[in-house]
Amino acid sequence: MSNARKLVYTTTMPIRWGDMDAMEHVNNTVYFRYLEQARVEWFARLGYAFNTKQEAPVIINASCTFLMPLTYPGNIVVRMYLGRAGNSSVESYYEILREGDDEEKVVAEGASKIVWFNPQTGKSVPLPKKVRDLSGND
Repeated sequence: MSNARKLVYTTTMPIRWGDMDAMEHVNNTVYFRYLEQARVEWFARLGYAFNTKQEAPVIINASCTFLMPLTYPGNIVVRMYLGRAGNSSVESYYEILREGDDEEKVVAEGASKIVWFNPQTGKSVPLPKKVRDLSGND
């Protein structure tokens, strides 16, 4: 990880049998759900609710690099990092590891750009100070 990235949240979640596909490994689309769950948990811990009437974070792009397959049963650890913050956005980065494996054995890496959004105007707004202060800005 680059110095501009700051670890802000770590969570553990189960690999569900239904997460697997016909190839008998976790389907690629499910990794995005794992990243989403970590992000939603982190925002909830900060006190941000998700509804259509309040300013809230939205994702404008997301990516995931699949390094090793995951299979049921087991648990994963998702680490969430923040990068540099702009006026209304912040980059987020993720690592997925299989719980119990070597702590540095990353099975997937993800990223997303989070933009603070006003649903009433349909436009971005400045990041809350709390989020900006937690970012990887120097």
